[in-house]
Amino acid sequence: MTNSKMNRKVDGFLRKAKKWKGEFETLRNIVLDCELTEEFKWMHPCYTFENKNIVLIHGFKEYCALLFHKGALFKDPHGILIQQTENVQAARQIRFTNVQEIVEMEPILKAYINEAIEVEKAGLEVKMKTELTIPEELQNKFDEVPTLKTAFEALTPGRQRAYILYFSKAKQSKTRESRVEKYMQKILNGKGLND
Repeated sequence: MTNSKMNRKVDGFLRKAKKWKGEFETLRNIVLDCELTEEFKWMHPCYTFENKNIVLIHGFKEYCALLFHKGALFKDPHGILIQQTENVQAARQIRFTNVQEIVEMEPILKAYINEAIEVEKAGLEVKMKTELTIPEELQNKFDEVPTLKTAFEALTPGRQRAYILYFSKAKQSKTRESRVEKYMQKILNGKGLND
């Protein structure tokens, strides 16, 4: 591994890491051995091939992970890819709880990283399920406030999806109405649910 491939922002991220530092460093070395470009996106080390996102290193309370942006397209012969939540369509994670696990899996991880590169070279795309039903309470608000509908339609598909899923999850109509009311201004300001 050469230092020229290392990104200063990732160095800073690793210096500040309190949890998973050793795991992050081990994952970084493995990924850099696969000739990817190291970048810093979404506040995490991200590795690209010809400007296409391949894999991200991130940590959570219970585990750290390699997140493959198009992991849903992988063969996954070892059965180790995890769909983070039911709403995540393309990305898949491989999770770790210690450095030893990562070291033991290095050849497998490199094979998965190489598969991710091949997926990009082939130009493969994950077919996204875009059919979402707009909750009645949101539609009523669109009818009442046409600028809200215009602002909503101007949001990225991912932001629209996040709002629809969040509003729809409420079991009672009253709660769905309350959620729509609460987030109206954010939508009007062009912001996503978590922005």
